[in-house]
Amino acid sequence: MEELKKLVREWQETESGTKRAFMEIMEHLQSMDNISFAFNARPGVSYSLRPKHNNQKERTLFAMADVIDDDPEQRWLSVCFYGDMINDPDEMGDLIPGGLLGSDGYCFDIDEYDESTIEYLKARLDEAYEHAAAL
Repeated sequence: MEELKKLVREWQETESGTKRAFMEIMEHLQSMDNISFAFNARPGVSYSLRPKHNNQKERTLFAMADVIDDDPEQRWLSVCFYGDMINDPDEMGDLIPGGLLGSDGYCFDIDEYDESTIEYLKARLDEAYEHAAAL
């Protein structure tokens, strides 16, 4: 997780507020019990935070919060979930057939901070967490 700490430390916030969005999502995840994190750093491509509930046996995560790093001065986020672990009542996500580690998923892209979008994603995180905890 040193790479995650380095990303947070070195990431300069821009007017878009995507660092703030990522921090709020990460802090929400960190407040959950019985989970562990994997972090995959690919500078210039993406940084991927992957929470897994300790009860999960078949899947290695219940969500994926990616910082897309193709332009480090204009980073954006893609927060993804397995399609069978969440609902998307406001249809804000993009359905990605086979796009989440070979399974159907929903991805929500954030290119600027918006409080209502972050709250919506926190609710999806809670939903996926509860689903993972029941496995």
